[in-house]
Amino acid sequence: MEDLSDYRKSYEKSQLLETNIPEDPINLFHKWFYETEEFSDIEEVNAMTVSTIGLDGFPKSRVVLLKKFNEEGFIFYTNYNSEKGKAILNNPNICLSFFWQSMERQVIIKGIAEKTSEVTSDNYFDSRPDGSKLGAIVSSQSEVIPSREYLDNKLKELEKQYEGKIIPRPNYWGGFLVRPVEVEFWQGRPNRLHDRIRYHLQEDYNWKIDRLSP
Repeated sequence: MEDLSDYRKSYEKSQLLETNIPEDPINLFHKWFYETEEFSDIEEVNAMTVSTIGLDGFPKSRVVLLKKFNEEGFIFYTNYNSEKGKAILNNPNICLSFFWQSMERQVIIKGIAEKTSEVTSDNYFDSRPDGSKLGAIVSSQSEVIPSREYLDNKLKELEKQYEGKIIPRPNYWGGFLVRPVEVEFWQGRPNRLHDRIRYHLQEDYNWKIDRLSP
């Protein structure tokens, strides 16, 4: 057995106090996101973990890329027929999390997912490189396939089929908008006495702000 007891890090870069936070968590997320983009060496600041409850009853987490966020929530794209897509369509209560290690920050978002509009999905799909568009069509995401060669051959066939043509978005591929109901911001602090600020959406659509014990 590997003993990891001595793996320790002291968090000392910043603090998170009630005196300097906005009333809306999206505004704080916006601030943290662009601070991370500007002041850290993280290559994909928009990489996030999406956790769902699968059709088998087990939770499952995987990393995807956030593609848009605004006052409504957080948008990412996927194959609706994938394991992830089916899980969300069956149970839209999901969790998103960001861990920006070099900033000693974490954000955990509980939210309710819904499909984006056809127009939103079309617009994003049209903005993608042709290779990514074909990849979305080639991959029957999460299904068992016989080999890598099988996948490569399917791609070659589609490249010939769509050479010089517009590549349409398949109807099984599109976006999910996650509307947040709870957002927790975690800032690492010395002695494991980290700052945890939670925003919880109330029935009147205002946000209640609480400090949580670390």
